[in-house]
Amino acid sequence: MTAPHYDVIVAGVGAMGSAACWHLAKRGLRVLGLERFDLGHAMGSSHGLTRIIRLAYFEGSHYVPIVRRAHQLWQETGDAAGLKLLHVTGSLDLAPEGAGPVESSLQSCLDHGLAHEVLGHAEISRRFPAFQLPPGHLGLWQPDGGFVASEKAIYAHVGLAQSKGAEIRTGEPMLDWRPTADGGVIVRTERGNYSAGRLVITSGGWIADAVPALASQVKTVRQAIGWFTTRRPELFREGAFPVFILTVEEGNFYGFPLYEHPGFKLGGPHFGREPMDPRDPDRTPSPTQVRLIRECLARYIPDAAGDPLTVKGCVYTVSPDEGFVIDTVPGVPQAVFASACSGHGFKFASAIGEILADLSTDTKTPFDLSPFALARFDA
Repeated sequence: MTAPHYDVIVAGVGAMGSAACWHLAKRGLRVLGLERFDLGHAMGSSHGLTRIIRLAYFEGSHYVPIVRRAHQLWQETGDAAGLKLLHVTGSLDLAPEGAGPVESSLQSCLDHGLAHEVLGHAEISRRFPAFQLPPGHLGLWQPDGGFVASEKAIYAHVGLAQSKGAEIRTGEPMLDWRPTADGGVIVRTERGNYSAGRLVITSGGWIADAVPALASQVKTVRQAIGWFTTRRPELFREGAFPVFILTVEEGNFYGFPLYEHPGFKLGGPHFGREPMDPRDPDRTPSPTQVRLIRECLARYIPDAAGDPLTVKGCVYTVSPDEGFVIDTVPGVPQAVFASACSGHGFKFASAIGEILADLSTDTKTPFDLSPFALARFDA
C-alpha cells in the first residue's frame, strides 16, 4: 500500500511546529503535523498561559532581528485568527550593576536602535512599587516588550494552518523516519507510514530521538513555574506592571502581569534546572525549585508572596552554550530542525516557524543563521 504523501511533514506541533505548519500551509503546500500529545499540552515547554517576549536581548544582539520579526508576526497572526496573542507591557531587566544582564540588554538596544531607559534603584521603586530590590540594582526598561498568550498562540497557528488545508494529528508521535532515494522522507507512526518531500522536526525534549547528532549536545531539564496569591493585585495588573527578568543572589527569575489567572506568575530559577528524562510523565517541579521561587517572592516581591495557587513543571532542552540550534540534519538536507532553545525560545516561535518554512522550500531567509548552526559545537 502506498504511503500517503505530503509536501512537508512537521513532527511536533508545539510553539514552533504549529507556526511552521501555518507558514507552510499558507504557501500552498500540503502539510501534515504530527503531535504526540493533545494540542496545547503541558508536557513540554509551550504551556503556562504566558511567555515573555523581550526585544532588549541580553543573550546576544544577534537574536534581535529575529525577535523583532517575531513581534510583528505575533500581532499579524493574532489579527488573522481574531485573537489577542501579543500583549505589550514593556519589559524590565533587573540586576546588580556590573552583573551583566542590564549592560548586555543595553548593548542590544544600542546595536539595533531600540527605545530604552536605564533606571536607577529609586526610579524602579517609584514606577514599580511591587519590587523591593537591593540598592545596587539597575533596570533596563524597553517599552515594546511584553508577553504572548502561549496556548492561544498554538491554537491560532493550528487553526490558521487547517484553514489552508493542513492536516493535524494529535496523539500520533513520529516513531522514526528515513530519507528516500528520491530525496524525500518516510515517516513512521503507530498508525502507519507517510511520505513527504521535506521533514521539519520540532519535537522539543524528544529531538535527540529524531536527530541523533544532537544526542551528545543537548540535555533535557525541568524548570518550575508557579502562580501565587497576591496581597495587592492592583500592583500587578496589566498596564501597571511589566514582564521582567530578575537577577538576584537566589538566581534568575522571570515574571508577568496578572493574566487570566488570579495568581502572580513567577518562573525560575533559570539556571536551577534539574535533569530529567522527557519520557517520565511526572512534570512536578522539585521542592527546591519551588522553595527558591517562594524565597525570591518573599524577599523582592513581597506583595505577591502568598500561598501557591498553581505550580507546574516545564521541560527545556538546553544546548552547551544556551543558544538555539536551527539547521538541516547532517547529510539529509531535506530534513530541517529547530531545538535546544534553552528556555528562551517561545517568543521567537512565530518567526522560527517562518524560517523553517523558508528552509523547507529553498527560500533564502533574511536572517543570519550561522550562530545557530549545529557545526559550531565541533569547533
